[in-house]
Order: sequence, then structure tokens, then C-alpha cells
Amino acid sequence: MSNIQNSSRRRFIQGTAAGLVIGVHLPMLIGKGAIASPVTTSFDANAFIRIAKDNTVTVLIKHIEFGQGAFTGLATLVAEDLEADWSQMRAEHAPTDVTLYKNLAFGVQGTGGSTGLANSYLQMRRAGANAKRMLISAAAQKWQVDADSIEVSKGKVEHLPTGKQFTFGELVESASKLSLPTSEPALKPASEFTLIGTDVPKLDSEDKSKGQATYTLDLYQPNMLTAVVAHPPAFGATVASFDASQALKIDGVVDVKQIPSGVVVYAKNTHAAIKGRKALTVKWDEINAETRNSNTLHTLFSETVQKPGTSVVNKGDAASTLANASQTVEVELHFPYLAHAPMEPLDALMVYQGDSLTAWFGSQIPTMDQGAIAASVGLKPEKVTIHTQLAGGSFGRRSQPDAGFAVEAAMAAKAIGKGIPVKTMWTREDDIKGGRYRPMAVHRISAALDTSGNIKAWQHRIAVQSILKGTMFEGMMQNGIDPSSVEGVSDLQYEVANIDVSLHDMEVGVPVLWWRSVGHTHTAYAVETFIDMLLEKAERDPISGRIALLGDRPREKQVLELVAKMSADAGPVPKDRARGVAIVKSFGSYVAQIAEISQGDNNMPIVHQVWCAVDCGIAVNSNIVRAQIEGGMGYGLDAILHGEITLGDKGRIEQSNFHDYVTLRINEMPKMDIQIVKSDQAPSGVGEPGTPPIGPAVSNAWRRLTGQYVQTLPFSKGTQRT
Repeated sequence: MSNIQNSSRRRFIQGTAAGLVIGVHLPMLIGKGAIASPVTTSFDANAFIRIAKDNTVTVLIKHIEFGQGAFTGLATLVAEDLEADWSQMRAEHAPTDVTLYKNLAFGVQGTGGSTGLANSYLQMRRAGANAKRMLISAAAQKWQVDADSIEVSKGKVEHLPTGKQFTFGELVESASKLSLPTSEPALKPASEFTLIGTDVPKLDSEDKSKGQATYTLDLYQPNMLTAVVAHPPAFGATVASFDASQALKIDGVVDVKQIPSGVVVYAKNTHAAIKGRKALTVKWDEINAETRNSNTLHTLFSETVQKPGTSVVNKGDAASTLANASQTVEVELHFPYLAHAPMEPLDALMVYQGDSLTAWFGSQIPTMDQGAIAASVGLKPEKVTIHTQLAGGSFGRRSQPDAGFAVEAAMAAKAIGKGIPVKTMWTREDDIKGGRYRPMAVHRISAALDTSGNIKAWQHRIAVQSILKGTMFEGMMQNGIDPSSVEGVSDLQYEVANIDVSLHDMEVGVPVLWWRSVGHTHTAYAVETFIDMLLEKAERDPISGRIALLGDRPREKQVLELVAKMSADAGPVPKDRARGVAIVKSFGSYVAQIAEISQGDNNMPIVHQVWCAVDCGIAVNSNIVRAQIEGGMGYGLDAILHGEITLGDKGRIEQSNFHDYVTLRINEMPKMDIQIVKSDQAPSGVGEPGTPPIGPAVSNAWRRLTGQYVQTLPFSKGTQRT
């Protein structure tokens, strides 16, 4: 493996259960510059920190960097309590080791649920503080002075009485001979922060802007083959037979093999592989395939929510209150399947050696991928080495509970033979048609109102596929209920005396997956558009009306009041425009948004501006927080305006690329004004919470402007039921 092109040799750390590390050398494929720096002599302060003689500090990041700022955010935490200068800091992905690098929120090494910074906050700060203690101890021994007389600041270790100084790099050799501290270190108080809460430059921006960052797509090895897979045209279908004779005639195609997920075409380059796949003749067995179309499924879901499902919440007596109410209001809302469509489609480079397998790809949950790969090729997990790469987005796509793509790439590598590097590539069309979508859902909500417009009862029925059922995460289900199907409704933020929430777990053969903000993508829209309509019927202000219903929820109220002030400070609503509001708590963060819209010539909303207030606890890097919230709003706006995956004749997916799975265009992106609530609360998620409120905020503005309550998404479907 030493002949990998575009690679560097970097120091790789492996840990014992006790957390000690031993330096060894293995070849890795990495980027350049600030992303990582090759070193020959270094001090492994602990499992997360490596300090080199050149005075650089490299942080081993246990979370994948796919644009959300993990490298910068986690390195900031280390640098703060290490008292490093930001110019020293570097970051690279940690190796696969669940003992050392597990996500403290869910117990395996992985990234998801907007937990990256939140679960690492104290862990990384303690790692930095312990490394500082070791540097101080090393300096004290060299100077033969009391450690209490030494101070560390901006990457310098100074003996205060004499003014003598060491750089970190000058202490590497001495510090490497010390034992790791076993007691808990003292952490800096927030009043002394110099990096946390500031906008330090992102560590990976320069390399990415110069095109020097290395993604899986950039990786090559001598004699490497490119593999593409012919997948079934309908979910659940399998290969009955295939004829590869024409494919093998394509210049560059070297072999064709069948694996469980389809038929693999191997070629010397991507163009030949794709051309060879087109030349294949495959007969598919569709006896177990999902062949229903979207209209049939929507009708089924709609019929299902007419009756109660499995009880999720039952407080008071909603049924009798509804039956005896002076006024009832009822809506039904339809949500389509949605693709993730990250900029970089799925890809992986793997080498199967018979007794081991080495993989390079953007692994979002290395523990899961490692285990699944090992099982698929008949190896023990420790014989599978994963080198996590930078990835061009995910939004949940790279985190598959069955590790489906990782297994496919491993099977493709094994099928061709030992020692041959195989890069398995999915095209955009493979990705859009490949399943693992945000689930289709239908909500039916009924409310009972008294003569003053007060909400006396709330009945909410949801029909949706479970994301967790049948996966390694099924243990998270409670009494047969997938919590991600009902989040935001099972914990309804508004105070209503009588609440009845039930769930229908729909059985459909379409593979589904968590999508940015998971269940909140549909529950937030349902709750926030319905509550807004009820407030309008009661002739109550959408802000003060919500605040009155929020009860003892000060953080929700604070962001609502802040966003109201932000929009009010911008001036009155211009003629022919309207504003809508939504407030959603998700992943521990509180986000309120107000959208200002007008009606376009195509009967679509033009979103001019969005004001947003965010309470995410301590904002480690406010620039990254804003970037994530902006991206989340754009992603959510895209979904409600255009996003839709549909099943057509015989269950075939009708979309294939960005020409028919439309994404938000630059001219549709509104002006955004984001304010972050100053907080001393523990950090919470920001990768996903910006997405849920934007849809209902725009929809509420649209209803107030046009009278149309959009109950079937996306908006591009045209005139909606009111």
C-alpha cells in the first residue's frame, strides 16, 4: 500500500482500553496544508492530541468532516484549554476505534443527530487541559522549578519569575516520557475564553477553496479499477440473470460480476464502467418488489389516518372534547419522499487482501460500517481498516443503519479478487434513484375550540414509515413506536389540556433513512402551520398567541421575542407581502424564524428575507453556527418549494438528477439575518435545527397573503387545498 498516489505518510495512533497510545506508521490518504501535516517525531498527549517538534498541534477528530465544521469546532475546544495559538492547530480524522472515539451520545463511533460538538464539548476540553498539564510538568522538570510558577499562553510555556519560555515543540521529547494524568483537570471558566465564542478561521477552508483538499473521488492507486453497479429498477427486486457479452466488448471494461445488490461492471476508468453498465442485459425478478405508485400510497396513508393508530400520547379526553366542542378544525397534510442529494455522491476505494480489507471513504458511522463490511466479506472487524475521508455533504445519506453502500463496495472489491484496488462509484442518477429517502408521511390533525377560540383538544394521527424498524437501532423504539416518527408531536410544545397522538407504522418497500432534522421535517410543518391557522381563526397575534401557549418554556419564548424584534426593527411589511413565523425545538436547540414573502408570477412564493433567532447554548464558533443555520434554512426551503421523489408505473422512481429533482437556485435564496442568543448553557446541535422552521414560516406567510393553506408539499404542485 506504500505506492498510493496523492498520499502522505502520517502518524497513526492506536489505543488500548486504558487510553494510552503507541505511535506507528501506516500510509494514509489525506489532504494538504491545514488539514493535516506529516510528522516524524511527536508527543501523543492523549488519544486526541498529537504535538509535533515543528510546534503544530494536530487534533484527531472522531467525527467526519463533511462541511459542518467538525474539524474547526472540535480543534477549538482543544486549543482553548491547551492554551494553544490558533496558528498551531491542525485536524485530521481519527482512526476507527470505538473504545477511544465513540460518540458519547449513542455509544458507537459516528456522526449524526447534531451531536458532534455537544457530545465532545467537555471531552475535548479535558483532553486539551491534560495535554497542558503534561507540557507544564515537562517544563518544570527541565527548569527544576515548581509547576505552579509556570503559565501557558498562546502556544508558549513560560516560567513567570524568570521569563524563560519553551514552545510546545521544544517540550515534545520530554513530555512523551511522562505518564498521562489520571485526575480530572481544571477547565477554564467561560469568562476567560479566548477562542470559544470567537470566529476563528476554519482549518479546512483554504485547502478546499484551492481545490487541494482530498475527497474519496480524488484517490487513485496503480492498477485501480472503477466499479459501477446495475441496481434493480424497483426496490426489492433481485437479479434473475444477466448477459455481459456486450458490456465486455466496451474498451476499458475488464470484468462483470454479480453481487447481492446487483451486477458490477469493472473498468479501467469511470466512463468505460458507465458505458459498460449501459450495455448490460439484466433480467430482474420483481416478485417481491415494491410496485405501488405514489398516488396509491398517498391514498392508503390518507385512509389509514382516518382511524386511531398506536397510542403515543393520551392526556385528558381529546375524543369527547372534540365530540362536544362548539367548533372543530381539521386538516390533512401530505409529505412526499425526499432524496438527500449531497454534492458528492457515494463512493469508496477498497482493497480486499483475503485476510484483511482496507477502505477509504466518507464513513459517517465507522463502527457500523466496519462491522457490516467485516460480516459481508467473512472477516473479523479488527481486520477491516477504515480511513475516513472528507466528504462532500451527507444530510444523513452516508449514515445507513445497514451500511448498505459500504457493504456493496466491499463485496465489489472481494468479487474481483485479492489485492486489486476497486473504487466503487455511484452516479447522481444512482443516488437519486437509490432509495434511503426521507419517508413519505400523512398527518391528520383535529382541534376543538371554545367560543373564544381557545384550543381545548388536539388530536394528531401520523402515518409514516419507521426509519429504525428492522435496523441495528431498533432498540431505540419504545412500545413499538419509532421516536423519530413522532418527535415534535409526542412532546408538543404548546399547552393543551386534552391531547391524543397516535401513530401508524406503514409498511412500504421503499428504503427510508434519516434526512436532515429527521422527523421534525414533517412534524414541525404540521404543528406550526396548524397552530398558526388556529391563532388566525381566533384573531390572535401569531407571536403573542404562541407565547401564551408555550407555558413554562423560557428559551422558546426568548427566541420568539427576539425574532419578533428583529423583524419589527426591519420596518413594516411592504405592500403585497406577508410575514409568517415558526418556532421549533430540535436536537436541543431553539430556533424561531420569520419569513417575508410575496407571490410570484408562477403562483409560487418569493422568499425575500428570513429573520432567525437561535439558542444553541454556548456558540463555540458563531460563524459556523450561522453557516449551519443558513444552510439548514436553504435545505428546508428547497424541500418545501420543490422537493419530491415519486414512484411511477411499477414502482419506478421518476426522478434521476437535478433537472427533475429540482434544488434551490441561487436566485431563490433569501436574505438571512441570524442572531445567536448569548448563553452559558451546554452547547447543543446546529447542523439540523435550522431546517424545520423555514417550511412552516413560509407556508404561514403564504396563507396570510393568499388564503391558501398548503397541505400537500411541495409548493410546486400548484394550487393547494384550503
